[in-house]
Amino acid sequence: MPGFVLHVGATILCAHGGQAQPTAPNPRVLVSGQPVVTVVAPHAVVGCPFAPGGVPTPCVTAQWIVGATRIFAGGAPVLLQDSQATCIPNGTPVNIIMTQVRVRGT
Repeated sequence: MPGFVLHVGATILCAHGGQAQPTAPNPRVLVSGQPVVTVVAPHAVVGCPFAPGGVPTPCVTAQWIVGATRIFAGGAPVLLQDSQATCIPNGTPVNIIMTQVRVRGT
């Protein structure tokens, strides 16, 4: 499905509101002056308040499952606005809140 390409400045949150940041963006491909992000490297999640029953089980990383099918950077599929990830260790999804709106991919 088409969507805007994710870059370092995109706002991505875990399902509980923790901020997800890319661990290894691709420095050779830029959109809106910032490096794009691929499915290869996970995102680090900080500030996740998830504590079911008072037991802290915060999201630590987000591993990407679905990326672009036709756009690659450094041999890896780039992430799109409709890409999907699962948070480790609790298996919840991430929400892509905001990204650049100039470059679209499939």
